[in-house]
Amino acid sequence: MTVIRRLSPETINRIAAGEVVERPASAVKELVENALDAGANRIDTQIEGGGLARIVIEDDGSGMNVEALETAIERHATSKLPVSDDGTDDLLNIHSLGFRGEALPSIGSVARLTITTQDRELGETWKLNVEGGVKSDPRPAPSLARRGTRVDVCDLFYATPARLKFLKTERTESAAVVDVIKRLALARPNVGFFLSVDGRSRVSTSAEPSSDRNEARRGRLSSILGADFGENALVIDQEREGVHLSGFASLPTYNRGSNRHQFLFVNGRPVKDSLISGAVRGAYQDFLARDRHPVAALYVDLPSDHVDVNVHPAKVEVRFRDSALVRGLIVGALRHALAGAGHRASTTVAGYALGRARPDGISPEDRTGASPVSPSHSVGINRTDRPCPAWENTLRQSHQPADAAASLAPGMSARIEPSHYEQPDAAHTAPQSERQTPDWPLGVARAQLHATYVVSQTKDGLVIVDQHAAHERLVYERMKAQLAETGVARQALLVPEIVELDETEAKRVLDRTDQLAELGLIIEPFGPGCIAVREVPALLKRFEAQSMIRDLADEIADYDETLSLKEKLEEVVSTMACHGSIRAGRRLTSDEMNTLLREMEVTPYSGQCNHGRPTYVELKLVDIERLFGRR
Repeated sequence: MTVIRRLSPETINRIAAGEVVERPASAVKELVENALDAGANRIDTQIEGGGLARIVIEDDGSGMNVEALETAIERHATSKLPVSDDGTDDLLNIHSLGFRGEALPSIGSVARLTITTQDRELGETWKLNVEGGVKSDPRPAPSLARRGTRVDVCDLFYATPARLKFLKTERTESAAVVDVIKRLALARPNVGFFLSVDGRSRVSTSAEPSSDRNEARRGRLSSILGADFGENALVIDQEREGVHLSGFASLPTYNRGSNRHQFLFVNGRPVKDSLISGAVRGAYQDFLARDRHPVAALYVDLPSDHVDVNVHPAKVEVRFRDSALVRGLIVGALRHALAGAGHRASTTVAGYALGRARPDGISPEDRTGASPVSPSHSVGINRTDRPCPAWENTLRQSHQPADAAASLAPGMSARIEPSHYEQPDAAHTAPQSERQTPDWPLGVARAQLHATYVVSQTKDGLVIVDQHAAHERLVYERMKAQLAETGVARQALLVPEIVELDETEAKRVLDRTDQLAELGLIIEPFGPGCIAVREVPALLKRFEAQSMIRDLADEIADYDETLSLKEKLEEVVSTMACHGSIRAGRRLTSDEMNTLLREMEVTPYSGQCNHGRPTYVELKLVDIERLFGRR
């Protein structure tokens, strides 16, 4: 006969602890959130042995009296959950970080926990111990250096040794704690956060003095993510139907190799939400390669009854009542900010160029750890802190002048026709006099280097433009505009281009014939495994049909069969624009180069190509003078 028995309170607490306290970082998060809910203005955290040996958290919050201290270590005891008018607990009106009443009893059931607290009003100091779920009676203790609470956690998981087998190395666990503190510090710039790991300071941020919320956040972001982010961030501030989105997001050319540098907050709570992460990725899909990610700190504020924070015991997931509204707001706000940036590119691009522009190719900080070059835009060149540019690993593959030049017929001029661009009106025509330097953002073209890079002179420096990357963005934006307005204009080829593919690949492309026709590409079968290209978008004056069709075949293979090309419009148009743009190795006339510069100045997002690489590098005159020791 099966016997059903009740578990002991100690066992129940240890089971619950597995949900709330998964690792040392989880314990730190719960305890620091308690300090924030207590109104702390400064929180000091110390960990040893990755947080397994010891965790000490001190705050200057309100503290607790002896009755509150005894109750706080009982399961599901909290002072934070509001009560509705009918006398029931209101789970839809939560304004605090904690509310479940599980953190302290869960930690006490698997570790040696000591709580020392001094009530702000009464001034009394009390101490209480809990070891493996067994608690002692509270007793008076010496006064703390400052009023508040001190929580000391030793030998985490000693009561559940099986949990230790699933933890990472001390270094990894310490890194997780640092990440938790940084996220909480970004959520509350008005609070000072200090963290030491094995006696070494890892986070040290004083409370931001500014009363302006955006300025306080910018200051905290700069202290956590580095000054570069503050100088290359776009301000986000949009509201729709009671949902307010604010924060900062980086220029596309300031990016990272993972999304670990995206910080998301909902009503002041750090969260990891796939909806918000997906919205950020969708907003930047036009500007970054698939393996690159923007840096962002986004704050979503909305009525508490429009979001459910009681989704998981760890409280890092939320559920929105109207998820489509939140996603649309994020995508729209980010794209609006990116459009407002115009042709602006990140200042770290120039910093990186200056750092590499040395006779031996080694920047000064590689030798001494400090950079004597201080660009006029005040961006320090720190190779350990700056983001790895998305274009650094792909530059060699994307520019192949020799191959491009070889593709031209023998005796044919490498110069492209001026009709490749729409000529500007007379007011924007570049002056012929070399002495004049109009105050245009991208200056006046002076030369072309290696038939690949356009060099222009500005009022206070010079600009180097990657002609292929820049034209690729211009063609891409034109194609999108045509598609949205009247449809992509087509032109027929005098001689159809025949592309040979694997029969499976050819069938895959031919199955999308109608959808490709909407994008201005007319194809038809031409025998087994062959495709005839008869018409192309009129914007693509010269293109490589073989490589473009093959790339389209690969991209279509990556899509789910149920997806149409319209649902992957940006990627398809991006591929076509890439193959229809000026290639490296094509010589341009002075008029063509200046036309390219003028079009870049009026085209949104022209500071980066479709893959996230910068289209130009700007060097100020003062930077160049420092480079040569003239300053």
